[in-house]
Amino acid sequence: MKNWIIRYSFFFAGLLLFGFANAMAVKVKYLGLHPWEVLNVSLFQKFGFSIGTWSVLVGLAVIAVAWFVNRKYINVGTFLNTLLIGPFMDFFLWLDFIPEATNGWQDYAQLFTAILISSIAGGLYVAGGVGAGPRDGFMLSLSERTRLSVSQARIVVECIVLIIGYMLGGPVGVVTFLYTFIQSPLFQVTLCWFQRLRIFLTEDTAQVPVEK
Repeated sequence: MKNWIIRYSFFFAGLLLFGFANAMAVKVKYLGLHPWEVLNVSLFQKFGFSIGTWSVLVGLAVIAVAWFVNRKYINVGTFLNTLLIGPFMDFFLWLDFIPEATNGWQDYAQLFTAILISSIAGGLYVAGGVGAGPRDGFMLSLSERTRLSVSQARIVVECIVLIIGYMLGGPVGVVTFLYTFIQSPLFQVTLCWFQRLRIFLTEDTAQVPVEK
């Protein structure tokens, strides 16, 4: 029971933080967003609803495709990730306490803080071991079905997503192309740290943190 509580605490705290980080980034979206968020924002601007709603719908579409490609990486955590991050983001945007864009250096500070928080959030929820998000699961599935590495599959898919989002009028900026270079290394560091913390809290010495 203790292990279960800690795992799901990590998982839900990570999703909540991820939604908050996305909300921070959206406030200064003119600087550029992550490719998937570019798509979500472009769909919101084009068709209405909310950014969080499109995050859920796009996530469900990715799960549907991944189901036919390789359903091994689809589990309860995948659906929770898909269904919660978008509403969490909408909730923080609704609270309206996150600073608006000022077109000054503060916007860059806010966006890089959002990238840092999202990296921490990703490491936190993945360390919970409940399941990968729909996009991560799709990358793993695609990698197994093709001759591409996971990183190559990610680059290909995110480039396609970015092109679609750009064509729909999504916010593409210089920071969009920095996300992978900044977020991925930070995510790996935080993932290893939270895995060790989880092992310490659960006293499960049989688990070994992922080192890459």
